[in-house]
Amino acid sequence: MSRIEVRVSGFGGQGIILSGRIIGMAAAIYESKQATFNQSYGPEARGSACSAQVVISDELIHYPYLSKTDILVAMSQEAYQKFEPDLLDNGLLLIESDLVKVNSVRKGIRFHDIPATRLAEELGRKIVANIVMLGFFTAMGDVFKPDSMKQAMLASVPKGTEELNLKAFSAGYDYGMNLKKKSKSGAKAKG
Repeated sequence: MSRIEVRVSGFGGQGIILSGRIIGMAAAIYESKQATFNQSYGPEARGSACSAQVVISDELIHYPYLSKTDILVAMSQEAYQKFEPDLLDNGLLLIESDLVKVNSVRKGIRFHDIPATRLAEELGRKIVANIVMLGFFTAMGDVFKPDSMKQAMLASVPKGTEELNLKAFSAGYDYGMNLKKKSKSGAKAKG
């Protein structure tokens, strides 16, 4: 890995900024990488567009902003429409399938979706959908060791919610790993 640029996007109140912070923390503290973290909000915080941008590198980061997006996580339709054009042609697109509708995926894009909000609701708290998505990101992105992301997540969530957040992370991670297994077995069947 030389430099990976990640954008987590959605609307205020979904835990987008916290997700970006956790990704940066996983990189800098638990994987000894260089990382920068920037955030942006719409005019109001809750309910309007927001995004978190994380740059991860093995080397010193001279420019802390995204110039090209390697991985886009979109948890709202508005975020998907606004930021998808910035995704590299060979980039990874992860969406919240119950909130984002994609008519067609650009050729060359690696695309995966997860019903993160529904999985969070099944755990009893819709508010952990961002952590479900972080688990999915960890499985599909192949950027971090799962333990690094879990450690960063546990250091960032409110005290008393660790067990719920671990379950949410595992739900997203397991969902992603199952998708990978299915795609590998499908490729073997075709070959």
